[in-house]
Amino acid sequence: MTYTITEYSGFTCEKTVNGYRALPNKTFEALENFILANVSEKETEAIELLSLSARRGVGKVITARNYVGLIAMTDGTVIEILPKIAGDEISEDATKRIFLEMLKTLRDITFKDFNVSSLHVDRLNLFEIFIKMFLDEVTALAKQGLKSDYTPVEANEKFYKGKILTSQNIKYNLVNKQRFYVLYDDFNMNRPENRLIKSTLRFLLKATHDSRNRQHASQLLTLFDRVDYTESYYEDFSKCLTDRSMNHYDKALSWCRVFLLGNSFTAFAGSRVALALLFPMEKVFESFVAVKLRKLVGIGINIRTQDMTYSLFDTPRRAFALRPDIVLEFGKHKVVMDTKWKLLSDTERNSGISQLDMYQMYAYGKKYGADRIVLLYPYSDRISRTDIRYASNDNVKVDVRFVDLRNPDSSISDILSEVTDAVASSAGQGVARKREETQILEALWP
Repeated sequence: MTYTITEYSGFTCEKTVNGYRALPNKTFEALENFILANVSEKETEAIELLSLSARRGVGKVITARNYVGLIAMTDGTVIEILPKIAGDEISEDATKRIFLEMLKTLRDITFKDFNVSSLHVDRLNLFEIFIKMFLDEVTALAKQGLKSDYTPVEANEKFYKGKILTSQNIKYNLVNKQRFYVLYDDFNMNRPENRLIKSTLRFLLKATHDSRNRQHASQLLTLFDRVDYTESYYEDFSKCLTDRSMNHYDKALSWCRVFLLGNSFTAFAGSRVALALLFPMEKVFESFVAVKLRKLVGIGINIRTQDMTYSLFDTPRRAFALRPDIVLEFGKHKVVMDTKWKLLSDTERNSGISQLDMYQMYAYGKKYGADRIVLLYPYSDRISRTDIRYASNDNVKVDVRFVDLRNPDSSISDILSEVTDAVASSAGQGVARKREETQILEALWP
């Protein structure tokens, strides 16, 4: 069973109240224990992940916060948390597609090259989609050829080969002289990389509830008939080769780490949680915008991400590092961009823009000497103004702009053109004023 909510929505126990989705008592308790287990280990992260509270007339409530993704329970239940995108009219399937496209831009993430249109988001939850990605990756790997290697074999054989192990040979063959206890190298597929893939296939065969994924996993397992299951995940991962000949295994093994070790953006505890694959939307949005900008910036514009050129203070030592998400440089001009994952609204004070965020933007403007500071939010149908602008008397200018995730290429391109044109226009006006001042001075003092 899959239970789906969006960011900032929540669950109640057994009854639907005030828009909260009901979870069975057993599932609600498992999710509650998951939250409590992670509060004890990583309190700040757990607070951002899910919050647990009690409300009058409702009872206990579990609310999703800034992480999206999935939590798969050991009993097969899947909790699916989707990002809040644009407005209430966008469908669940469309939200999944947008989210998966955004995930493709994350660094060091397994699924960079998948085709979202082939993932059947209309019938699969996120867990089954990630399983399908892994199965497709193993299929591609098998087409390129599964690698074999020489592995040491210690056995009591009828024929002498390799190196005889004297003590074992005496122990087992003192009477039976027809056998030899030997150690030799055998060229076969039973290498750590293949053992890990086979173990992941077995895990997913038990975890999947989709008939096509189950059939696909079963078919792939037959390719690994002569491969053992891994006895120690960590030991086999440590033995995996990273040379050029094994490059085509990289993506499949990254998926193995996700499924076997729980290695995603975050690692969480929970005895009744089989897998928690969760992503902080701040990071996802930041990465998505940066990747799109890199593709759109023209020749002559230099782009840096997570720039660390300046700190807030420089003496007696550098302290309180400034790290804007994006810095654009063209000629002598600079534009600093920062992304914030929050849906603004006309009903909130300052549209919901945080005062702390504006302090941060002001510091960027001063330290970088930027022509413009651009604060980027995801588009929301709750806000009517899309050209919010602030300016201080000491020449710090902050533009608030919105990225429409339903049409991100066009949206980001428009923002980039607007900002660079505005800077160029401002620079041109400055040159014209300077020329005019020079002409006046020359007329007064020829």
